[in-house]
Amino acid sequence: MTTLIADEYSAYGLAAIIFLGAGYTLREKGHIRIKLILNLLPPRAAAFVNLLAVAITTGFMGYLVLYLYYMMAATLRYNSTSGTLTATPLWIPQAVMLLGAVSFLLQLVAETLQAGREVVTSQ
Repeated sequence: MTTLIADEYSAYGLAAIIFLGAGYTLREKGHIRIKLILNLLPPRAAAFVNLLAVAITTGFMGYLVLYLYYMMAATLRYNSTSGTLTATPLWIPQAVMLLGAVSFLLQLVAETLQAGREVVTSQ
């Protein structure tokens, strides 16, 4: 008996944990942030730099979501499966990744709106 299925499915599980947990981690302020430069700036400038950083991240994540969708669509179109004995349809783990990326993107949009409000209200 082979144990390659354990390796394959643990990799799918790891991807699921990372992608599905990213949005929640952002909401709970669990991502690493280095605030050294922000702490040296006046409040309004710090709020603007934060808005710029979050907006760029949101744009990048939107691009990633789009290409994760294209990848999953191509996998479905070609009926791609894993190259292991299980022949897992690859659209299944890719759909989980896409779902997690979309939830992260939605949380980033909320963070961008909040950062925009902070720029407007900061002195």
